[in-house]
Amino acid sequence: MTDVSLISLFDALLADLDGVVYEGPHAIPGAVESLQQLAGLGIGLGYVTNNASRTPAQVAAHLRELGAPAEDDQVVSSSQAAAELLSSMLRPGAKVLITGSPALAQEIELAGLTPVSSQDEEPVAVVQGFNPGIGWKDLAEAAFVVSAGALWVATNTDMSIPQARGMAPGNGTLVAAVTAATGQTPLVAGKPEAPLFHAAAKRLAADRPLVVGDRLDTDILGGNNAGFATVAVLTGVDTKHTILAARTAERPDYVISVLSDLHRPYPDISIDGGTYRCGDAAAHVTGETVSVQGREDDINAWRAACAAWWAAVPDAAEARAPKLEWHTQ
Repeated sequence: MTDVSLISLFDALLADLDGVVYEGPHAIPGAVESLQQLAGLGIGLGYVTNNASRTPAQVAAHLRELGAPAEDDQVVSSSQAAAELLSSMLRPGAKVLITGSPALAQEIELAGLTPVSSQDEEPVAVVQGFNPGIGWKDLAEAAFVVSAGALWVATNTDMSIPQARGMAPGNGTLVAAVTAATGQTPLVAGKPEAPLFHAAAKRLAADRPLVVGDRLDTDILGGNNAGFATVAVLTGVDTKHTILAARTAERPDYVISVLSDLHRPYPDISIDGGTYRCGDAAAHVTGETVSVQGREDDINAWRAACAAWWAAVPDAAEARAPKLEWHTQ
């Protein structure tokens, strides 16, 4: 085991928000303190979020209220990415129907485009982002415009969003409603596309950023697409079981239980005759079964299991869960 912390191997942390730093209005225990430690280590910090319901300034203000270090320009949002994408495809001043929040409309305006709210205003594009106040009429208006042939961009397609009371429908469910009505699919501006991560790394002048997230299909896939190292944290959507079963493109480089694990050494994983060892745990694969020597509540046992299963199934186009057998001494 290396005696240096995991985060010290990198020059910046690109952190997701929902499910990593907070759930709804409340900080995840220990997350803020973990972020506060970065400055003393000389490690840059950026926030990369698919939530387009608030402006980067509003997100930064919320983070500061929770005690987390956050300047406005440390937040890179999918609404900014959507605005940049649309501005690259449309003439200046073009009308864009906003199916989302005032924050999304503001980013569209800052990009030199004209936000509108009705098909009657003859928009040439639709941008759709999360807003808890969206209703049937808003989705219907988007469907009318999309059906008429307008360019359609979604900020993101997260199917769920962590809230204090549990998982709630995310922007992806609202996008799916318009898709079901029109038969069309949007361009996606935010995660898991790489530009959002590249923009955040560029702002920090980071050469070796580490992406931390709770979702395989957005955070980890996006970080992998950007060519950055990725770490999945178990405080949000994905679990030990879903991470083990992950398809190749969504497999993280590291798995941690909580954000504070970034400040601890990450154990080496060794292989000996088909057996993968991590700490006191070990795992090997026989057919579709992963046999694990260790406790089910030990994160190292899951790290060993992931290493063994992923080596046995290196090219998984879809999620594939093995059978697990646990053996304790």
